[in-house]
Amino acid sequence: MVDELSLPFSVLQSPPPTPFKPRLCPLTPPLRRRFHPKPTPLRFLPFSLPSFPKQSLHCSSSSMPFQLSSSSQLQYNLLYSRAYWVTKTIIAWDVDVEDGSCYLYASKIAALSVTDDGIQGQDVEIKLEEDSSGLPPHVIEKFPHIRDYRAFKVPPSLDAKNLLKYQLAVAVFHSYGKCSNATGLQLPGILDELFSYDGPLGALYSGEAVSLYLWAPTAQAVYSHIYKDPVAGSPLEIIPLEETNGVWSTKGPKSWEGCYYMYEVSVYHPSTLHIEKCYANDPYARGLSSDGRRTLFVNLDTDGLKPEGWDELADKKPDILSFSDMSIYELHIRDFSANDNTVYPDFQGGYMAFTLQDSAGMLHLKKLSNAGITHVHLLPTFQFAGVDDEKENWKYVDSRILEKLPPDSAKQQVQITAIQNDDAYNWGYNPVLWGVPKGSYASDPNGPCRIIEFRKMIQALTHIGLRIVLDVVYNHLHASGPFDKDSVLDKIVPGYYLRRNMDGFIENSACVNNTASEHYMVERLIIDDLLSWAINYKVDGFRFDLMGHIMKSTMVKAKDALCSLTKERDGVDGSRIYIYGEGWDFGEVAKNGRGINASQFNICGTGIGSFNDRIRDAMLGGSPFGHPLQQGFITGLLLEPNGHDHGTKAVEKAMLASAKDHIQVGMAANLRDFVLTDFEGNERKGSEVLSYGGTPVAYALYPTETVNYVSAHDNETLFDIVSLKTPVEISVEERCRINHFATSIIALSQGIPFFHAGDEMLRSKSLDRDSYNSGDWFNRLDFTYNSNNWGVGLPPKQKNEKNWPLIQPRLADPSFKPQRSHILAAIENFTNILRIRYSSPLFRLRTANAIQERVRFHNTGPSWVPGIVVMSIEDGNKGVPGLSQLDPIFSYVVVIFDACPTEASFISSTLRGRTLQLHPIQVTSTDEVVKNSSYEASSGCFIVPARTTSVFVEPRKI
Repeated sequence: MVDELSLPFSVLQSPPPTPFKPRLCPLTPPLRRRFHPKPTPLRFLPFSLPSFPKQSLHCSSSSMPFQLSSSSQLQYNLLYSRAYWVTKTIIAWDVDVEDGSCYLYASKIAALSVTDDGIQGQDVEIKLEEDSSGLPPHVIEKFPHIRDYRAFKVPPSLDAKNLLKYQLAVAVFHSYGKCSNATGLQLPGILDELFSYDGPLGALYSGEAVSLYLWAPTAQAVYSHIYKDPVAGSPLEIIPLEETNGVWSTKGPKSWEGCYYMYEVSVYHPSTLHIEKCYANDPYARGLSSDGRRTLFVNLDTDGLKPEGWDELADKKPDILSFSDMSIYELHIRDFSANDNTVYPDFQGGYMAFTLQDSAGMLHLKKLSNAGITHVHLLPTFQFAGVDDEKENWKYVDSRILEKLPPDSAKQQVQITAIQNDDAYNWGYNPVLWGVPKGSYASDPNGPCRIIEFRKMIQALTHIGLRIVLDVVYNHLHASGPFDKDSVLDKIVPGYYLRRNMDGFIENSACVNNTASEHYMVERLIIDDLLSWAINYKVDGFRFDLMGHIMKSTMVKAKDALCSLTKERDGVDGSRIYIYGEGWDFGEVAKNGRGINASQFNICGTGIGSFNDRIRDAMLGGSPFGHPLQQGFITGLLLEPNGHDHGTKAVEKAMLASAKDHIQVGMAANLRDFVLTDFEGNERKGSEVLSYGGTPVAYALYPTETVNYVSAHDNETLFDIVSLKTPVEISVEERCRINHFATSIIALSQGIPFFHAGDEMLRSKSLDRDSYNSGDWFNRLDFTYNSNNWGVGLPPKQKNEKNWPLIQPRLADPSFKPQRSHILAAIENFTNILRIRYSSPLFRLRTANAIQERVRFHNTGPSWVPGIVVMSIEDGNKGVPGLSQLDPIFSYVVVIFDACPTEASFISSTLRGRTLQLHPIQVTSTDEVVKNSSYEASSGCFIVPARTTSVFVEPRKI
């Protein structure tokens, strides 16, 4: 994303928005992380540019902040697209014609220009009449942001389909004939009405032929360039495609399989005001050459692309009876093995590392799978920008040199950032093509290798009892315009796939090049892509990046389409595919600004999950955008101050009490209608418990709509944020215990628990808060358990420098660094708490009603004991009226979470007289601290050690 542009350049490009400034409350999205693309070159305009002041102009997604004279302004008006052709017979424009007139203009060769006398260079001129009744309801529903625009009637006899291939503009004239306003047109509305299409797209393979289909209704001509070579060489042939109602197609010989192709599309592009000859990959590509230079003709159903036993893989998937039984482990493909010396060097950092069943990493995943982890969530695996697919082009830093530097040195980050755009690392949130595995993770980025190896990875993870979730990024694209090599969709149908603001410039709130799922063929592409991954790669779930930027209707249709898949017809059981995402509500889509979006509050009732940031922020304190020393429930708020000014003790106590309520709501799956007693003694529904900004904490209707987490790839790791927020004088043993305490709250909550890879082994990124491009050095995972990667230098300057004064003394202090014994203990504690979750179905209740009936919180009301959460879960008994029996082993569970730095006691008359005992897994663990937990039946008194989660169970009498 560019920071500043000179004016003549910025008025031509779709300007990025002003940086999004989230509220400092628990309802903010996580830090975004992206590769920053370079500006694309420009073509000349059909008119000369005037001189402008030399000061730079910050890009904005709102109207351009400069003023011109009327004649100069008219000259530039075609750079904007402020009118909307919404249906065949309606153009919407926020303009007052008064007693003047309005005209539509079209030029096949894009020769339109504007003067005071009007539009010049047109082939077609059509007078438009204003419709005093305004825009019809169905148009307002589709385009709510222009609800107040005026409607202009287009003659129904007009050949609109043909005109959509032209440069288009509308202009308003005063009654005395002078042009007062003019602008270009946004076309998604009429394109959806006239050209929505459900037929074949992409390359289709039959016994004797290969057929190509491309949806490009605004194109004037389309050719397919066929190549033998993946990168170099001239085309074997150039084939013209024929158009039928916006779809271009051709048929070729079977010999095309294994070759490559590119589309040449001649189309008007609003960013340059020219008819451009664009060269693009197939939006429905299923294979690519390295770095997406060309699309591979590949039939994914070919036997030669399937590992042995591939077609039977669905039958070998570990069974999952309910999504409530899920536990998710978030992992980056390169992180998994880039530094694993038990992996063959050629496999390190790629798909094939997962096929080595005895590597340190795979043995670790087996350990987690055996303990209860059901799903591995892989960060982006599609073709993304930011990492060269050709390994010989990668640059490296000598880690032996870095290892000799001090733990608080700034020299490591200098060397890492010097090559960060040329190394092998990026999280991958820079989509180029959604439907093809990333080439840099494959042994060979050309040909079908990436397809075969991706399938082998899926197969290997399935064989150790894990299902696979893919991280999908449908909310934006890395590139746009007619020239960028990574631009695809914006070359095929310019101005359609990407969401534009009221000036016609591309919205960038998701980072850059926001997509528009409210447009029919964008939605279709997303759903088709999901189905391809599910059917052709047999994945088991999808995590939607910035899901709130996608329309709710798209998400529901996607869920329904996936759920309809069957083993018999499609080779997969779609009813077992889970989807969830980030339901943040910001940018142009906020408050349903572009239609009902898939935000946390809107998505409830669909069965689609969303991340619960409320429980994260209540546990840690503040938000990712607040002061890094702001404390929360587990990091010492009130009970162990770190010196940060949180206000008076009364304020701190109220903050701690509120955080406890937020956590309790989250532990009840963040259910909107769950009733609990708050810290003031009032009975409230989860939706009546309010966040710091006055927004309801709870929003879910079903337990599986809540994904509880305390850390993820965004922001600091759990160990790092604990090390930052807790007082500097506490011991590393205490920080390790807090790390486990945090994961135990997530693991024992109702809903779906989500863990960041390395949470279980105290993973550190040396306090890097945004490691998307920080290389292997700061993102290292060590499955030999010798290091957690703490103290490998100050984190990269760009995102962390303002916190260096806090970070440096911590990194320099050797007492902060965990030893191998701490890491091993953390892993055992983590796997034990997972085993406890799966020891009883009471921790995984499937309905909101079951949670309301069985889950209760006890340390509530104004007399609550600070720092303690007490939760009970009740089961029924066979043959006894009331609750049904779910657990054959335990009839009652009490869990006490003690965040205090000292041992705590809690007395409850409600829990008196029971036959509770410490859970057998905790009794037999090597954690000697938890074994000091006790319960006295006669008094109902529990004693729990500091920073400990103690699970008490009541065994059934057999």
